[in-house]
Amino acid sequence: MAPSLVLTGARVVLPGGVVDDGRVSVEGTKITAAAPESAEVLDATGHWVVPGFVDIHNHGGGGASFSGTPDDILTAIRTHRLHGTTTLVASTVTDEMDLLVSQAGLLSELAEQGEIAGVHFEGPFISPCRKGAHSEKLLRHPDPAEVRKLIDAARGRAKMVTLATELPGGIDSVRLLAEHGVIAAIGHTDATYEQTVEAIDAGATVATHLFNAMPPLGHRTPGPITALLEDERVTVELINDGTHLHPAALELAFHHAGADRVAFITDAMDAAGIGDGRYMLGPLEVEVSEGVARLVEGGSIAGSTLTLDRAFQRAVTIDKLSVEDAVTALSANPARLLGLFDRIGSLEPGKDADLLVLDADFGLKGVMRRGEWVVAPQLA
Repeated sequence: MAPSLVLTGARVVLPGGVVDDGRVSVEGTKITAAAPESAEVLDATGHWVVPGFVDIHNHGGGGASFSGTPDDILTAIRTHRLHGTTTLVASTVTDEMDLLVSQAGLLSELAEQGEIAGVHFEGPFISPCRKGAHSEKLLRHPDPAEVRKLIDAARGRAKMVTLATELPGGIDSVRLLAEHGVIAAIGHTDATYEQTVEAIDAGATVATHLFNAMPPLGHRTPGPITALLEDERVTVELINDGTHLHPAALELAFHHAGADRVAFITDAMDAAGIGDGRYMLGPLEVEVSEGVARLVEGGSIAGSTLTLDRAFQRAVTIDKLSVEDAVTALSANPARLLGLFDRIGSLEPGKDADLLVLDADFGLKGVMRRGEWVVAPQLA
């Protein structure tokens, strides 16, 4: 068991706001109201302490993907933990159904071991009109029987399925997912406003990377973006890397959805945490140049190389979000969405000791997961 620890002197982001000269006590794997007198004291004056980040949409990192071997998966998990993501849902990409079923079984084992929080299937039930970096020849309609096949393969660890709900079988599949406690996410869609409203009413509750891979907002054809922003039942994913979204689009989402309905995600692929070069995203080849991932054939943006520490730093320094709103979007909201807010997502007694230490400029200095330092802070 990890030793007892008290962090003192930091600016601590709590559910009620920022506490200056705050204290966070850790005993074993949990945050506690107080620590024993024998606890180690770590002076974090001049730093911030925030909850660990929660990523609900992530395909890989560190040169490895969640469509790979167990070692690949662990490499990707480790890469994102080093960047502050203490809870992660592993996302697959469009592939042959048999391969997705096999991968779901492998990922479910790692979920059972506590390495990941579950599985997100992004594809193959998406629109060829908005396929992005998915292989068109492998796409299919969201037949509820096939959707059921994937969630069964995940053995209770399926957390989310992204669907183009306007396709044949889409609405029935949304209802199926809702009945089984799996998030139905609208994405890679060519739906109209009216079709999107129908899907939300059927039980869809997430917008997969809002604005990306869907029709733009029009004044006569408002499309899915308007429907997803206006409905209080929907959480909207945003990729805050400076490439996928103009800052004004991010501001629009926060203005209309509010901070309590935004979840920052990475949509990361293999190159996250590594750098430029050639990679594979499922069966498709990707070129990463200056940190931007695009398909070699066609040039579509192919996920991101983002890590959540960069998304957080950008949110508060460039987008000028409050630290509290950024923490809500990176920790509390995704934790609630996954049904895990009783354990993670905020710094409260009884919750897992998942926390980050940031410097005054919001650079990541320390990462603790379940009471153990993944990155031990070196504080002056």
